[in-house]
Amino acid sequence: MSATLLKSLIALFPMCLLLAGAATLFFRARTANSLLQLIGSLGLVVVVLAHVCEALQIFPWMHWGMEHSIGHYIDLSAALLGVTLFPVGYLLHAVTKH
Repeated sequence: MSATLLKSLIALFPMCLLLAGAATLFFRARTANSLLQLIGSLGLVVVVLAHVCEALQIFPWMHWGMEHSIGHYIDLSAALLGVTLFPVGYLLHAVTKH
């Protein structure tokens, strides 16, 4: 087992918990804040799944891990989406909480 696969599988568990929590919050209170958290957590799960695909060499035509490839841009855009939207949704939820 490669180090990339091991790290990705270890990171998959907390990201799935984060996604489950965001989904639970969204289905309880359908607000824009919870939607931002849900989309952000989905982005973070996509990042982890991209690294799993890279380690297992799934979809080799995407050239995972190589600069200027479609796999790189999927990973990058999902990371930016997750790192931006989840904290913004969390902050807005904390500020507007009654």
